[in-house]
Amino acid sequence: MNRIDKASALELLKTSDLLELGSMADEIRKELHPEGTVTFVVDRNINYTNVCINKCTFCAFYREADSPDAYVLSREALFRKIDETIALGGTQILLQGGLHPDLDMEYYIELLQSVKERYQINVHGFSPPEITYLAEKHHITIRETLMTLKLAGLDSIPGGGAELLSDRVREVLSPKKIKSSQWLKVMEEAHRIGMRTTATMMFGSIEGPEDIIEHLEALRNLQDTTGGFTAFIPWSFQPGNTELSKQRAKGEGQRAKDKSEITNHPPVINIATAVDYLRILALSRMYLDNFNNIQASWVTQGLKLAQVALRFGANDFGSTMIEENVVKAAGVSYIVSKEDIIRAIQRAGFKAAQRDTYYGLVRNF
Repeated sequence: MNRIDKASALELLKTSDLLELGSMADEIRKELHPEGTVTFVVDRNINYTNVCINKCTFCAFYREADSPDAYVLSREALFRKIDETIALGGTQILLQGGLHPDLDMEYYIELLQSVKERYQINVHGFSPPEITYLAEKHHITIRETLMTLKLAGLDSIPGGGAELLSDRVREVLSPKKIKSSQWLKVMEEAHRIGMRTTATMMFGSIEGPEDIIEHLEALRNLQDTTGGFTAFIPWSFQPGNTELSKQRAKGEGQRAKDKSEITNHPPVINIATAVDYLRILALSRMYLDNFNNIQASWVTQGLKLAQVALRFGANDFGSTMIEENVVKAAGVSYIVSKEDIIRAIQRAGFKAAQRDTYYGLVRNF
């Protein structure tokens, strides 16, 4: 199959028949994974702090440092969460937090070392904004920051903080957050020192189709260069309790009150539907021809739509999410067990298998 160019991808995204697009993506999935196995990982999302200076408008999780419900997780609480994860067959923890102004490199080194001294578990942690923040805080390079964290026990890096790799969009959603080029730089440097990472995309906020293609193009180009991404995970913006949704509501209220044109109106939010999700997922499978794995996002879409996603190009069911706080803060919470995921995969006509961080099979079901 010839590589899809940007113009063709944009046309497919805008005008193609949904089922035809899904069928094409499903054929690619079959070629890459002819055994018909859908994988998942048993892990836990552990947020070591909810304090963040970025204050992104799409995030309902962050708190100011002086907020009454701001926290930094104690070691005892962290170890209890890891103990529970291992007891449930977990092989990985996803360790992420906000950009806390009082936490320095020493904190992160001690955090990682304390985990590795007690447990044999993969630490998938610290997204590019966290890495960049540490580098800038200590006036060292991204590579030096990554090497320091790797030596302390960091194994791999999640794709958080990507949102849309379009600075036009980022300027509205998260003006204080790193730019697209900085996110890509962290991932490139991680790949070059032997660390594997995932890539994500958050859509359904204020972007247009061109921004989605720009995001996919950036990922494909970097993967061509380094080959370090293990998977791509697209998920839709959850507007509940976010500043962006409040701005939207305020603007709509103002327009209803005053029929005259208002100049400083908030951005229009293009909330993604289930059809949008499937369309973007299928296009991602087709465009990202150098990614082996595409994850279905049951966390934002629910189990039923995640099952459908397995026929639109996805070959992985993501994580059991023993704990998840960021999407929950936006008012969306699907609670499922490992057994629920196995049943969902099997009822969709696939074989279920637990995997590790690097897509090595742990157990077949």
